[in-house]
Amino acid sequence: MLKGHSLKSDKLHFSDQTYSHNFMIKTIEPVRSLNGVITDLPADKSIAHRAALFAAIAKGDSTIKNYSNAADPQSTLECLKGLGVDITMKGSTIVIHGRGRKGLRPVHEKLDCGNSGTTMRLLSGILSGSNQQVCLTGDASLSSRPMARVLNPLREMGALCESTEGERAPLCFKNHGGLEAITYELPMASAQVKSCVLLAGLFARGETRVVENLPSRDHTERMLGLEIDFNADGTRVIKSSRSVELRPINMSIPGDISGAAFWMVAGSLVPDSRIELKQVGINPTRSAVMSILKRMGADIRIANTVDDASLQGGEPTADIIIKSNNLKAVELLPAEIPNAIDEIPVLAVAMCMAKGTSKVRGASELRAKETDRISAVVEMLTKAGADVTEYEDGFEVKGNPDFVPKPAVYASHHDHRIAMASAVMAMCASDSSSIEGADCVAVSYPSFFEHLAKLTS
Repeated sequence: MLKGHSLKSDKLHFSDQTYSHNFMIKTIEPVRSLNGVITDLPADKSIAHRAALFAAIAKGDSTIKNYSNAADPQSTLECLKGLGVDITMKGSTIVIHGRGRKGLRPVHEKLDCGNSGTTMRLLSGILSGSNQQVCLTGDASLSSRPMARVLNPLREMGALCESTEGERAPLCFKNHGGLEAITYELPMASAQVKSCVLLAGLFARGETRVVENLPSRDHTERMLGLEIDFNADGTRVIKSSRSVELRPINMSIPGDISGAAFWMVAGSLVPDSRIELKQVGINPTRSAVMSILKRMGADIRIANTVDDASLQGGEPTADIIIKSNNLKAVELLPAEIPNAIDEIPVLAVAMCMAKGTSKVRGASELRAKETDRISAVVEMLTKAGADVTEYEDGFEVKGNPDFVPKPAVYASHHDHRIAMASAVMAMCASDSSSIEGADCVAVSYPSFFEHLAKLTS
């Protein structure tokens, strides 16, 4: 059902950026059905990043099982090693020998965050707080992404950081006189910005408060056990301070619901499909994709739920079962956008084959991802022959249950989620399609195409 080959190239063009690596073109044939059980979804990236970072600044040894082998979480480990943190790895289990709040000691002048915005933004909070003099760099894609959203509050706290024009990486942190706590109201729903400020607050004088108007993923609060107040208007105030005890972490990372989303959509769209996904994280601030698809009429059930707040990290898990079913249009609610932001590209594919007009608005955050995802989604849908209208903060899709995507050559734009969403679109097409730069799926889901082969065998 799928074929792949690599073309060597010294200069490859993606979304106005030039990259040097192997350029994989993946050819995908139409799929008649998807059937099977996936027991080894990639481990949740968001949780993996945080577990590693928090373990590094705790005192003592932390054991993290099922740590992701995807490129982004591995970038976090490499950066921690560059800060003098000893990490023992055995298969998918890692042991991090935590150095405490004051124990980080850079062994390199530059730390390479690769393509990982989470690594760069969260580590910025730790570096500012621990008063380290080091530069954070990244690949061409990461270096084009805006960092003012974390630098502004960090500078307000007293951090010193130099960046390139437009507040982009590399970010070079300098020694300072220590951080002061602030109360910071998030201008947009962003778990990365929230986590960055809260991490800096662990080192600051006084109590740092982050005010959140719309809920974003709450892994940081859960894992650190931070105190949260709820105001009468529904806003959340998360508190961080030096008094927060940082304990070693012992946990197993659940399967990534963002990776599961591609099979939820594919299993819904491809006829005669039944897919079972084992031990997926169903954190309520991450599972909006399920409620959205159910509202569209998707046949999705959960089983074997484990929801024990006493477990390290407090992350609920469950098995997810998907069967093909007809879909109807949906309008994403403003409160859903932050918690479905990574799944919107593949939800757009579902919208093409849903009855009626679907709308996504208030999602301008998509333009600040690995690529401009609004533009990339509209390009993908247009190539497939869908009726789509682009807006500054989203898009509108006129869907049709009888819609059959045209064969196309899709550009990944070096964005793993665009590549995998294009693959789902291609599964439903009338003839073979191809994806340029498909190797970028390794950022979050290295085994994606292997799992596709398994479900079609």
